[in-house]
Parts: sequence; C-alpha cells; structure tokens
Amino acid sequence: MSPTQTPGATPDGTPDWTLDWAPLDQELRHWQAAGLKLPLWWRDDDAIEPTPQLDQLSALAQKLTLPVHLAVIPRDAQPALAAYVEAHPEVIPLVHGWAHISRAAPGDKKCEFPPQHPLAGSLAEMAEGLARLEALFGPRLQPIFVPPWNRIAPELLPLMADLGFAAVSRFTPRAQAWAAAGLAQINTHLDPIDWKGSRSLVAPERLINQVSDQLRARRLDQADNREPYGILTHHLVHDAAVWDFTEALITRLMQGPGQIWTFDKKEDER
Repeated sequence: MSPTQTPGATPDGTPDWTLDWAPLDQELRHWQAAGLKLPLWWRDDDAIEPTPQLDQLSALAQKLTLPVHLAVIPRDAQPALAAYVEAHPEVIPLVHGWAHISRAAPGDKKCEFPPQHPLAGSLAEMAEGLARLEALFGPRLQPIFVPPWNRIAPELLPLMADLGFAAVSRFTPRAQAWAAAGLAQINTHLDPIDWKGSRSLVAPERLINQVSDQLRARRLDQADNREPYGILTHHLVHDAAVWDFTEALITRLMQGPGQIWTFDKKEDER
C-alpha cells in the first residue's frame, strides 16, 4: 500500500484503493508546522476469551506499535483470556461493565447502568466486575471503567473512585478532564463501524472528514488536546474493510503527530 492509497470498501465488500486522504493529510501538515503532538490511544470492546479475531487485533497492535486497550466483560471473562493477555503485552485489559446487558427503559438507548436501576445494585456489580478482573489479570488490569454502549447514570460517577476506579471511558470529546473527584475522563472519538446501517465500514470519506475536523478543533484550542485521541473498535464484528481502514488511519496518525498514550494515574492527576 502506497502512502496515498488506502482500503475503503466497494459495494461488494472488496477493497477500494483510491480513497482520498487529502483532508487529513493537510491537517496533519498543519500539526507538523505547529510542532504539535497528538496523544493517541486505541480501545477495543467486548472481549471475553481468545478468538481468531483477537489474534488479528493483537497482531495489528504489534504491527502498528500501538497498544490496544481491551474492554473485557467481567461476568463472562474466561481464564484463557488472562493467559492470553499475560503472553501479549500489547493488550491492556479494562473493565467493561458487568454483563453487557441493557436495562434501559423501553424506548431509551441501551445502557447497562441507567438511572432507573437501583444505585446499590449498580455499584455492587461494578465492584464485583473490578474484583473479578483484578483476580484474573492482576497488575495488568487498568482501573478504567468502560460502560457498555458508552452510557452510564451520572449519579454513579461521583461514587466510582471509592470502588477503586481511576477513570471512565465513554465516547465523543470530553467536556472536562474529570468526570468526578478522583475519576479521570478518557474518551474515544472515532468509531469506524456503521452500527445502524451496513454494520461494515462507515463511508470512509465521512470518517476522514470527522477525524480531520476533530484534530482541527484540537489544533485551534477548541477541544482538549490533553485528552488522548481515542480510536474505538470491536474486533469480534470487523470485516476486511473495517480492519483495513483502522490500520490505514492509525498508521497515518503514528507517522504524523501521534504519540503512544497509556494510562498513568499519577500523570493524569492534573
């Protein structure tokens, strides 16, 4: 693949090697001229066990030299996944809710810990999830809570640090660095999957424009560039177009202003 070619997807699912990256390339040149750096991280959701797709994810993380933060569903996590993570230092486990089930009210968007669920029950499951994954992964686990569907009742946030969580990760640029006292906010910003349509790749030109706009907002101090820019993927449902676009995008960012970010509680206490 040449620097100007990239795999998008044609209607029949085969790669399209003529996608235009010019909007992002231009923005990255602005970053280079300004001497700016982009803290970059990668989050992938819904793991419970080793799979061929996890092998592909791990291999890509190694190729890109960017760790992948794996959001693991505590209730269903298998001991074999702990052994896998132990053997793959490029995979960093996080806490992904408890059982990844929705308790949202009829007509509401999916949410495992919505406002109408009893507070004590939510806190108990969150604590149990953290304890179970700490037992499986030991010090490899990062105490970052990833709520399924990126949604959580706001009243839970001030109580999460007392459970042992140091950060929460959802989706879209954060409004502030702290979700609550002692709880950093480290979101993701770009999801390449068309969940409401084809469940393949979002129109690539739309994704390129989205990341270009997000980086421009950071460069112009209209968004918080201290927050690591997050790529969100779901390895279990990727097709070739999603895998290829993810690789092409991260490659571009890493060749430009991207700098590897991993969570450091002390560093993020600012």
